[in-house]
Amino acid sequence: MTQLTQKKTKLGVIGAGGVGSATAYAAMLRGSADEVVIYDINGALARAEGLDITHATGLAQDVRVSGSDDIAVLKDCDVIFVTAGARQKPGQSRLDLVDANVAILKSMLPQVMKQAPDAVLVIVTNPCDVLAVVAREITGLPAERCFASGTVLDSARLRYFIAARAGVRVRHVNASVLGEHGDSEFVYWSAANIGQVSLDEWKDEDGNLIFTDEVKAQIEEDTMRAAYNVIQGKGSTNYAIGVASVRIAEAILQGQDAILPVSSTINGKYGITGNAALSLPSIVGRGGIKRVFEVPLTEEETQKMWHSAETLNEVLSKITI
Repeated sequence: MTQLTQKKTKLGVIGAGGVGSATAYAAMLRGSADEVVIYDINGALARAEGLDITHATGLAQDVRVSGSDDIAVLKDCDVIFVTAGARQKPGQSRLDLVDANVAILKSMLPQVMKQAPDAVLVIVTNPCDVLAVVAREITGLPAERCFASGTVLDSARLRYFIAARAGVRVRHVNASVLGEHGDSEFVYWSAANIGQVSLDEWKDEDGNLIFTDEVKAQIEEDTMRAAYNVIQGKGSTNYAIGVASVRIAEAILQGQDAILPVSSTINGKYGITGNAALSLPSIVGRGGIKRVFEVPLTEEETQKMWHSAETLNEVLSKITI
């Protein structure tokens, strides 16, 4: 009897800088794909990063890792993460990077799609929400196969801050950041809970409410400013976004149907018009996004969602593809 063999999975990373190399490294450590390839116009850097990661496979997961400046290395990838682009500098917002990174996508993506026409394309390069819309225009891909990493990382940061304040493990915290991956993002407080207990009901040992309005405001500020604080200290963020990217990759490659706050064109949800891509809880599995939820928001949260949409639509209106 012939035994069926499972199709090998291939993950592509465009960009061998800090984020790209961290993504490839995390994918190797977690065994997220059978093969991981890194493409960068700097071939020496791409090959060196591939080799460095490969040398650790005997101590971690048996994943084939390579790097190249030949775009053919991306051939037949199942999922491709775009991390290449201008780096955010101290004091810059993510939206300040638009022009340089749009130009990069316009020159690169047509070549990428020739190599991997069936791939799911995930934009990590900032401003990722804007660039996801641009990438769709360039490639013609549907929203479910071309989206941004969104607020997956922001939500992980949020859960960390909530857990630290409550004195619990992060895995017991259920909370998300929605909207833009940027300065107009907001915390979905009305649904946040720890072990199914609403944050508004979470008390300390003396019976005092922990998550007061003042505490929430500080946590929201800490979450939004987290990247800026890292950039101020070391020039860029890379490790956490690398792991966040791999979390998305695993949902796709393993068909997990996981609920993640990735960013895609929201198609009129909440009465929003325009092409803005925003982060909402979405089912992510084989083939990309399967469903985007229009979750119930308070009036204040709805206003913040509209503000995110307006912010991004204004930027998009100034871009010519």
